[in-house]
Amino acid sequence: MNEPHVALATFPTPVEPAPRLAVAIGLNPDDLWVKRDDLTGLGGGGNKIRKLEWTVGAALAEGADTLVTTGAAQSNHARLTAAAGARLGLDVVLVLRGSPAGARSGNLALDGLFGARIAWAGNVDRAGLDRVAAEVCEVLGSRGARPALIPFGGSSTLGARGYARCGEELLRQVPGLRTAVVALGSGGTMAGLVASLGTDAVLGVDVGALPEPASAVREFAQPLVSTPVPQESLRVRRDQVGDGYGTLTAATATAVTLAARTAGLVLDPTYTGRAMAGLIAAVRDGDVRPGERTVFVHTGGLPGLFGHAEAVAHAEGQVVPFEV
Repeated sequence: MNEPHVALATFPTPVEPAPRLAVAIGLNPDDLWVKRDDLTGLGGGGNKIRKLEWTVGAALAEGADTLVTTGAAQSNHARLTAAAGARLGLDVVLVLRGSPAGARSGNLALDGLFGARIAWAGNVDRAGLDRVAAEVCEVLGSRGARPALIPFGGSSTLGARGYARCGEELLRQVPGLRTAVVALGSGGTMAGLVASLGTDAVLGVDVGALPEPASAVREFAQPLVSTPVPQESLRVRRDQVGDGYGTLTAATATAVTLAARTAGLVLDPTYTGRAMAGLIAAVRDGDVRPGERTVFVHTGGLPGLFGHAEAVAHAEGQVVPFEV
């Protein structure tokens, strides 16, 4: 790993036991552990920091003074790109899907606090988002800036190196690890884990960010290893997408509440909540079994919870008054 790299977070992140949650979902008390990548430190924490250490490191090596990246309005990657720019003294422009109408809570509030500028791309698909980002880079260049385009979700083979390192941490922290369960969005996080842990040891729970997420995982993981990574060998669950990315499913709402009440863990409705719902389903159908050591990779996303009106309403609905 000789590519440029910049330190942005505090590693290794801790691994914590979750015995009550384990029992609640049908595992033995000592089966389930949580990799706390929500505690990476910078900008509210989360998995994107591991990728940004490599992608921003490459941008700095190329002389960039401005970071440009893309995402949904409540993108965790966009938030942490803004935080990385603030720490390093770089300008940041976030190209986000949608329009400025509506509440500026959750990640959007933090984007502004970190000093990022936002270019709203409208109701566009991924290709449209990329086109707007290219236009933004062109405009910045014409104004004398030196922009670097950071990939969607921070996911690329270069960004996946951050999660190859995370997998190496897990091998040291959790001897006998059988399955690492992680949200599968743009593909880079799962790809890095696959590179260091192997295809059989990583279960990705699709959140609906890409039409074919397994293809992205294989693309990013293959250059990091010397053996083939067949797409069909990847363990991917696609049963938790529901009505699509950004929606709150009933299974996710149940998983978020269960993790909070049995382990004090706060999960977000788009990524980690779906990943926990996928873990629960995997135990139910026997893909993850009692007696095997399982790690839930908590990739963060707490600030995004407060930008998701339906998830906030669900949480508020859990409040039970105490009558004297």
